Amino acid sequence: MKEINDLIFPEDVRYTDDHEWARPEGDKVKIGISDYAQNQLGDIVFVELPQLGDTFEKREEFGTVESVKAVAELYMPVGGEVLNINKKLEESPELVNHDPYNEGWMIEIRPDNPDELNSLMNRDPYLEMLKREK
Repeated sequence: MKEINDLIFPEDVRYTDDHEWARPEGDKVKIGISDYAQNQLGDIVFVELPQLGDTFEKREEFGTVESVKAVAELYMPVGGEVLNINKKLEESPELVNHDPYNEGWMIEIRPDNPDELNSLMNRDPYLEMLKREK
């Protein structure tokens, strides 16, 4: 496992205390799991994602990630409707390990309330939380 200082934490995403990230892109939001989360899980072998058109409230479970070590639930950072699913993860779930913020994104939503993004952590508070957990 990598040390926190060896992981990537982009400044253009917001983070949850459950280790999901949300990146606003116009009127949509892309969602995935942080580099820390994928590092903790180990080699990811399967990702279960919702269907197009599904809607979820903030903090509601929207899928799971299965690794060689464990199965982890995925929770919505903000509520909204699923507009797009990263189909590449069906054949290549390891993209979450290799590039969690770009090729390994999971879903794209239309948020019900874009202001919910303001309740998520920026990079520095997220890093502080991780260091406290160690």
